[in-house]
Amino acid sequence: MTKNQKIAMGCGGVGCLGIIVVVVVGVVIYFVQRKPTRSVVDNVNVTTNRNDNTNADSNTNANSNSNSTSSSTSVNSMSDDDKHKLYQAAAMTGDQEMIRRVSVKLGLMNEDYTQGEQYIFFLKDHVVWGYRNSEFIQSLDTKEKAVAYVNEHFPD
Repeated sequence: MTKNQKIAMGCGGVGCLGIIVVVVVGVVIYFVQRKPTRSVVDNVNVTTNRNDNTNADSNTNANSNSNSTSSSTSVNSMSDDDKHKLYQAAAMTGDQEMIRRVSVKLGLMNEDYTQGEQYIFFLKDHVVWGYRNSEFIQSLDTKEKAVAYVNEHFPD
Protein backbone atom coordinates (compact mmCIF):
# COMPACT_ATOMS: atom_id res chain seq x y z
CA MET A 1 0.00 0.00 0.00
CA THR A 2 1.42 3.34 -0.98
CA LYS A 3 1.57 6.45 1.11
CA ASN A 4 -1.18 8.08 -0.99
CA GLN A 5 -3.50 5.10 -0.50
CA LYS A 6 -3.03 5.25 3.27
CA ILE A 7 -3.84 8.96 3.27
CA ALA A 8 -6.97 8.34 1.15
CA MET A 9 -8.20 5.61 3.53
CA GLY A 10 -7.59 7.82 6.55
CA CYS A 11 -9.48 10.72 5.00
CA GLY A 12 -12.35 8.42 4.02
CA GLY A 13 -12.61 7.05 7.55
CA VAL A 14 -12.54 10.52 9.08
CA GLY A 15 -15.14 11.66 6.54
CA CYS A 16 -17.50 8.83 7.48
CA LEU A 17 -16.99 9.51 11.17
CA GLY A 18 -17.73 13.18 10.54
CA ILE A 19 -21.01 12.34 8.79
CA ILE A 20 -22.06 10.09 11.66
CA VAL A 21 -21.33 12.86 14.19
CA VAL A 22 -23.34 15.39 12.14
CA VAL A 23 -26.34 13.02 11.93
CA VAL A 24 -26.29 12.31 15.69
CA VAL A 25 -26.07 16.03 16.51
CA GLY A 26 -28.92 16.76 14.08
CA VAL A 27 -31.17 14.15 15.70
CA VAL A 28 -30.41 15.48 19.19
CA ILE A 29 -31.19 19.05 18.11
CA TYR A 30 -34.44 17.92 16.49
CA PHE A 31 -35.72 16.21 19.64
CA VAL A 32 -34.59 19.00 21.95
CA GLN A 33 -36.28 21.75 19.94
CA ARG A 34 -39.42 19.80 19.12
CA LYS A 35 -42.50 21.14 20.85
CA PRO A 36 -45.13 18.84 22.33
CA THR A 37 -47.95 18.32 19.86
CA ARG A 38 -50.63 17.19 22.29
CA SER A 39 -52.48 19.69 24.38
CA VAL A 40 -54.98 18.83 27.03
CA VAL A 41 -58.07 20.97 27.31
CA ASP A 42 -60.38 20.57 30.24
CA ASN A 43 -63.47 22.67 29.88
CA VAL A 44 -66.13 22.16 32.51
CA ASN A 45 -69.05 24.53 32.79
CA VAL A 46 -71.44 24.30 35.71
CA THR A 47 -74.12 26.94 36.06
CA THR A 48 -76.42 27.19 39.03
CA ASN A 49 -78.91 29.99 39.60
CA ARG A 50 -80.45 30.43 43.05
CA ASN A 51 -82.71 33.15 44.39
CA ASP A 52 -83.60 33.47 48.05
CA ASN A 53 -86.08 36.26 48.71
CA THR A 54 -87.20 36.99 52.25
CA ASN A 55 -89.54 39.85 53.08
CA ALA A 56 -90.42 41.54 56.38
CA ASP A 57 -93.57 39.42 56.82
CA SER A 58 -91.40 36.29 57.11
CA ASN A 59 -92.75 34.98 53.83
CA THR A 60 -89.94 33.17 52.13
CA ASN A 61 -89.91 32.79 48.40
CA ALA A 62 -87.10 30.48 47.41
CA ASN A 63 -86.56 29.78 43.78
CA SER A 64 -83.80 27.46 42.72
CA ASN A 65 -82.94 26.85 39.09
CA SER A 66 -80.17 24.66 37.88
CA ASN A 67 -79.09 24.50 34.25
CA SER A 68 -77.79 20.97 34.67
CA THR A 69 -80.27 18.15 34.53
CA SER A 70 -79.99 14.98 36.54
CA SER A 71 -78.84 13.05 33.45
CA SER A 72 -76.03 15.48 32.69
CA THR A 73 -75.05 15.48 36.34
CA SER A 74 -74.63 11.72 36.24
CA VAL A 75 -72.51 12.04 33.08
CA ASN A 76 -70.42 14.79 34.69
CA SER A 77 -69.75 12.52 37.64
CA MET A 78 -68.41 9.79 35.34
CA SER A 79 -64.65 9.41 35.14
CA ASP A 80 -62.95 9.95 31.78
CA ASP A 81 -62.20 6.24 31.69
CA ASP A 82 -65.90 5.39 32.13
CA LYS A 83 -66.85 7.85 29.38
CA HIS A 84 -64.39 6.23 26.99
CA LYS A 85 -65.64 2.75 27.91
CA LEU A 86 -69.25 3.79 27.29
CA TYR A 87 -68.37 5.43 23.97
CA GLN A 88 -66.31 2.39 22.87
CA ALA A 89 -69.07 -0.04 23.80
CA ALA A 90 -71.66 2.05 21.92
CA ALA A 91 -69.42 2.16 18.86
CA MET A 92 -68.95 -1.61 19.00
CA THR A 93 -72.71 -2.20 18.91
CA GLY A 94 -72.87 -0.86 15.36
CA ASP A 95 -76.24 0.71 16.26
CA GLN A 96 -76.14 4.29 14.92
CA GLU A 97 -79.01 5.42 17.15
CA MET A 98 -77.27 4.10 20.27
CA ILE A 99 -74.01 5.78 19.23
CA ARG A 100 -75.88 9.07 18.77
CA ARG A 101 -77.65 8.80 22.14
CA VAL A 102 -74.38 8.10 23.94
CA SER A 103 -72.58 10.87 22.03
CA VAL A 104 -75.28 13.41 22.92
CA LYS A 105 -75.30 12.27 26.55
CA LEU A 106 -71.52 12.61 26.79
CA GLY A 107 -71.69 16.09 25.24
CA LEU A 108 -69.80 15.05 22.11
CA MET A 109 -72.74 15.82 19.84
CA ASN A 110 -75.44 18.46 20.07
CA GLU A 111 -79.14 17.56 20.19
CA ASP A 112 -79.34 18.10 16.40
CA TYR A 113 -76.52 15.53 15.97
CA THR A 114 -73.90 18.07 14.94
CA GLN A 115 -70.43 17.87 16.46
CA GLY A 116 -70.09 19.38 19.91
CA GLU A 117 -67.14 21.46 21.06
CA GLN A 118 -65.44 18.54 22.81
CA TYR A 119 -65.88 16.00 19.99
CA ILE A 120 -62.44 16.35 18.38
CA PHE A 121 -60.61 16.53 21.73
CA PHE A 122 -62.44 13.44 22.98
CA LEU A 123 -61.65 11.46 19.83
CA LYS A 124 -57.96 12.33 20.04
CA ASP A 125 -57.91 11.18 23.66
CA HIS A 126 -59.98 8.13 22.73
CA VAL A 127 -57.29 6.89 20.33
CA VAL A 128 -54.70 7.04 23.12
CA TRP A 129 -57.20 5.48 25.55
CA GLY A 130 -57.80 2.63 23.08
CA TYR A 131 -54.11 1.73 22.98
CA ARG A 132 -53.99 1.58 26.76
CA ASN A 133 -57.25 -0.35 27.17
CA SER A 134 -57.10 -3.03 24.52
CA GLU A 135 -58.02 -5.62 27.14
CA PHE A 136 -61.34 -3.89 27.81
CA ILE A 137 -62.02 -3.58 24.09
CA GLN A 138 -61.32 -7.28 23.60
CA SER A 139 -63.74 -8.11 26.42
CA LEU A 140 -66.58 -6.71 24.26
CA ASP A 141 -65.97 -9.27 21.53
CA THR A 142 -69.64 -9.59 20.54
CA LYS A 143 -72.37 -7.11 19.73
CA GLU A 144 -74.46 -8.54 22.56
CA LYS A 145 -71.74 -7.86 25.14
CA ALA A 146 -71.36 -4.29 23.87
CA VAL A 147 -75.13 -3.67 24.02
CA ALA A 148 -75.29 -5.14 27.53
CA TYR A 149 -72.44 -2.87 28.68
CA VAL A 150 -74.13 0.24 27.28
CA ASN A 151 -77.50 -0.69 28.80
CA GLU A 152 -75.88 -1.33 32.19
CA HIS A 153 -73.72 1.82 32.26
CA PHE A 154 -75.77 4.36 30.30
CA PRO A 155 -76.82 7.10 32.74
CA ASP A 156 -80.52 7.89 32.67
